[in-house]
Amino acid sequence: MKLLKDYILNNGKSINSRVLKVDSFLNHQIDPVLMMKIGEEFKRRFEGEKINKILTIEASGIAIGLAAAYAFHVPLVFAKKKVPSTMDDFYTTKVFSFTKNKEYTICIGKEFLGKEDRILIVDDFLAMGNAVLGLKKLVETAGGTVVGAGIAITKGFQEGEQILKDNGIRVESLAVVESLDNGEIRFR
Repeated sequence: MKLLKDYILNNGKSINSRVLKVDSFLNHQIDPVLMMKIGEEFKRRFEGEKINKILTIEASGIAIGLAAAYAFHVPLVFAKKKVPSTMDDFYTTKVFSFTKNKEYTICIGKEFLGKEDRILIVDDFLAMGNAVLGLKKLVETAGGTVVGAGIAITKGFQEGEQILKDNGIRVESLAVVESLDNGEIRFR
């Protein structure tokens, strides 16, 4: 997606060879026009898949998830990283975040996932694929189907994309960063 790549080149920063900072438009301060365009692009790429829910994980995926849900005219469901006191019947699994070097227990209320669901998982970044695999596990536990994963930015120099494909997940990345070496952002 040329628009997203332009945003990355003009506003993103290569912190080191593994970290791309995009918090000025994607995952801290959010550019609403870009978000809606991302949602429209996911709709175009997954057209005809009969998706009835968008699924993400809190917090950075929510803006992208909302834009995708709006484009598809379906609900957005997001996994929580802590079980709220108001949630009594839920699906749960553990997800390790390499970015934060921390394991999270994520959960979704059982009333929001079911066997009739055809789910598009969306997220801001794909590095090792753990968040998507965790969400896939929750969907499958509920008897639903994961149609694919829509990722804003994939770190092509890490293994996540291949791991997801090896797990039977269709991956649609809007920008694949091949390298962040020497402070230079290069795309596939």
